[in-house]
Amino acid sequence: MENNEKKVLLSAQDVHLQFKVRGRTLNAIRGISLDIYEEESIAIVGESGSGKSVFTKCFTGMNDNNGYISGGKIIFNDPELSDTHVNLSTDIKRLGKTAYSKLNEYSKLELGAETYKEILNLESEKKERAGLSSDELEAEKAKEKDLVADRTDAYNLKLTLDPKKEKDKIKELSAKIKEYDAEIKSLRSKTKALEAEHKKALQADQSYLATYNQKMAALKSKYQHEISGEITEETKARNEILSKEICLSIGRYDRKQRISLQRKLLNALKQAMQLGVDLNDESQRNAVFDTVAFRVAYLDETEEALHGTCVLNLANVKFDEDWAQIRGKRIATVFQDPMTSLNPIITIGKQITSIIIKHQGCSEVDARRKALELMHKVGIPNPEKRFDDYPFQYSGGMRQRIVIAIALSCQPKILICDEPTTALDVTIQAQILKLIKDLQKEFHYTIVFITHDLGVVANIADRVAVLYAGQIVELGTVEEVFYEPKHPYTWALLSSLPQLTQRNTKLYSITGTPPSLYNEVVGDAFAPRNPYCLKIDTLEEPPMFKISDTHYAKTWLLDPDAPKVEKPDAIDDIHGKLIRAFNI
Repeated sequence: MENNEKKVLLSAQDVHLQFKVRGRTLNAIRGISLDIYEEESIAIVGESGSGKSVFTKCFTGMNDNNGYISGGKIIFNDPELSDTHVNLSTDIKRLGKTAYSKLNEYSKLELGAETYKEILNLESEKKERAGLSSDELEAEKAKEKDLVADRTDAYNLKLTLDPKKEKDKIKELSAKIKEYDAEIKSLRSKTKALEAEHKKALQADQSYLATYNQKMAALKSKYQHEISGEITEETKARNEILSKEICLSIGRYDRKQRISLQRKLLNALKQAMQLGVDLNDESQRNAVFDTVAFRVAYLDETEEALHGTCVLNLANVKFDEDWAQIRGKRIATVFQDPMTSLNPIITIGKQITSIIIKHQGCSEVDARRKALELMHKVGIPNPEKRFDDYPFQYSGGMRQRIVIAIALSCQPKILICDEPTTALDVTIQAQILKLIKDLQKEFHYTIVFITHDLGVVANIADRVAVLYAGQIVELGTVEEVFYEPKHPYTWALLSSLPQLTQRNTKLYSITGTPPSLYNEVVGDAFAPRNPYCLKIDTLEEPPMFKISDTHYAKTWLLDPDAPKVEKPDAIDDIHGKLIRAFNI
């Protein structure tokens, strides 16, 4: 999925996002990989619940507290944020000196890393003999997980019932919940009894224990001898760089946080050294730092400051201070309803200037001048007179223009437009879309446009990513996705366009509903709704097939051994129909 002409601004790599909901896990995003380029317009389309909004909220850390990225990376290639300078204050020098001393001490552990791993393996073997085997433990956990899931479903259903009208159902569900509780308790007791049985058997096996103790004593003696050696000058030089990278990585935080993070980083590096992690390898070093705070790689230094650069992995940002540097300032969002974005009791001018002052640190006079200039650019008539008005004095279209002005006030690199025209009149929609595209030429931002309206996509996008059940099922240029779509879901979405419906014919609708993402999806998620479903669709998840350098689709229909299936007649002449319908 490469584009040789433009630089990759943001790269999502196998991103998984989960939500904890009433004791169950919802897999909202299931392995999305997507490169977003500088100054392009990419549209993300799909039905409600496909994962469009929650995916882009990962870029700004705006998902609900019960949501978390469980896997993958989101690399943001912003040179301005990546470039890091940390002043060599007395406090930073002291932290660096302490880190260097500790790292030299911990590096001796690397000398015995292989023996240490043997010790761990031996301990793990004994622990498994003393309890359930990994297979037995997995089977017991699977049983308990199923019972807990059934109990949760019953409890959640009970909460939806009316106590006055559905007493019998509530009573029935209460009895079921008690049964589940008893089964869960019984299963846990059985597991404990099995573990006790295994432990007792181990204690009686004197031959094994004697052999174990002998092996463990020999390994520990060997380990102590190995870690009493001396580290090389090369290792010391590496540790000096590591200590500077610790200072660069924690230097942006306040003193209390710096001390806490330094301790955590040193512990993480100590554990890595014990296990023989190759800290000269960039990816492995990044992985160790990422458990605490993203790593700033050392570049050079002066007498006054250290200089480094970092790989910004947005999936690993942990602190509000870091999000404050990204959210709004580098990645901004325009939401669906302007009234949820604007404060009804604060004047329009104040809402724009407060953002400018916060992120740009300028005076109120300068902020007012910049705000008026932005209001003029987004098409607010007489901005000087409307500056002190409240949101209720503006129409819906004008309010959305103000939201766009606020989003652009810090000149972000990425502008996420989350269905910004849904709440507006059709004629106003066209104006807002034109405004967003026109301002892109001046401010040079990248547009990520979330919508379910393919008509909007045709007018605004350079590329289109089609989402279904938390995965990208088709990706390509707007021409490829509209005129040569390859995935049955894309065919269904295009067939549903009212503008393509012929007179006296029924509007096409997609049968069924998207799958529940609480459960594991087997095969192709779209299979139950796919009229072209193959047997393999119900058994195996399809790979992402490459159609051209810019066009990809995740469907078994593209497999060389699959039967040849043509796209539906309804979208066969889509080019001419779209030109007439949307005036493309």
